[in-house]
Amino acid sequence: MNSRTLAILAATGASTIYGINHTIAKGLMPVYIEPFGFIFLRVTGAAILFWIISFWGPKEKIATGDWTRILACALFGMVINMLLFFKGLSLSTPINSSVIITVSPILVLLLAAVLIKEKITVLKTVGIVIGLAGALALVLFSNPETVNAPNIPVGNMLFIVNALSYGIYLILVKPLTAKYHPFTLMKWLFLVAVIINFPITISEFSRVEWLELPAHAIWKMGFVIVGTTFLTYLLNIFALKELSAATISAFIYLQPLIAITFAVAIGADSLDMVKITAAILVFTGVYMVTRKTKPKLASSPNS
Repeated sequence: MNSRTLAILAATGASTIYGINHTIAKGLMPVYIEPFGFIFLRVTGAAILFWIISFWGPKEKIATGDWTRILACALFGMVINMLLFFKGLSLSTPINSSVIITVSPILVLLLAAVLIKEKITVLKTVGIVIGLAGALALVLFSNPETVNAPNIPVGNMLFIVNALSYGIYLILVKPLTAKYHPFTLMKWLFLVAVIINFPITISEFSRVEWLELPAHAIWKMGFVIVGTTFLTYLLNIFALKELSAATISAFIYLQPLIAITFAVAIGADSLDMVKITAAILVFTGVYMVTRKTKPKLASSPNS
């Protein structure tokens, strides 16, 4: 099995875990833990795991000139991204979150156009418009609230900013994956993230009634730490060594398929016409944005 195939399997595995996480994490908030407190638990737990496994990795030193990028990656990938996603999830629903974050490939393309001057074709432009229209449809036309989803429009807006932040992270971290081992990158990124998240999250974390937690809440928290954070970030960093940031972000469209199936199967969410229509628009937009265009044949000088 070649390295590209392994990278594709890694990206698929990460998206599968993320898809299940929409419902798992939602079920814990805010009854057992509030969203920002959950992020402190998630980031700190993952940081500890990455530092433990780093002893089996190479002994690498981060170059002085790379610390600014490390800081930016932690800020967009493990602070803004995570805080807004979990806060949005506490306000909205698993299906909404899984559909809206699929605009990430569209936002990555827009960012690439701005930051590295990547050319946007007419097809991709139409895809951007259609995909963003689907995301905005969920924001504007969803029911304002349901059981355990007190402010769906605000939660959906937070998902869009979350997707933008994650897109920035993928672009920023890509050059670092060529220089450093995944263990080295992850241990430092998450350590920096713990420091930045601490003042924002510690108050909610301190309110958790740890001795009162039932067994199902504990294993679900463990799933978020080990699966959704430790394994997914490790798998995506591995995949980024072989695949582009835009390709990795395209795997995100697997999440709604998994998330919707899982959420509906266990009765955690339901489908309606707004969600179905928005999902079709988003998927269509993502397909158009990520579709590779065939190079034009050279014109004959006499044509």
